[in-house]
Amino acid sequence: MNRQMKRAQRRQGTTLDRARATAPARRNQAVADRKRTGIRQFLKEVRQELKKVLWPTRRELVTYTIVVLVTVVVLTTYVFGLDVVFSKFVLDVFA
Repeated sequence: MNRQMKRAQRRQGTTLDRARATAPARRNQAVADRKRTGIRQFLKEVRQELKKVLWPTRRELVTYTIVVLVTVVVLTTYVFGLDVVFSKFVLDVFA
């Protein structure tokens, strides 16, 4: 919230300062109510979540890998070309 909005709220008599003062108290209470879980429970939940993941097939993985490699080669070549052009330009102008 910016300064102008705060001034407008003060003129109208409505401010959010009271709501902001109670928000951290609620947050601290929510944190205190949660029970810590052990490493065994954590790993069990991680395993359950990983079972839900839709893993790519081998064909999709190969396709994605090829796309990434081709993109890297094309962009590297483009940047190299720009570097050569600009370095020749700078050498011609300042040499």
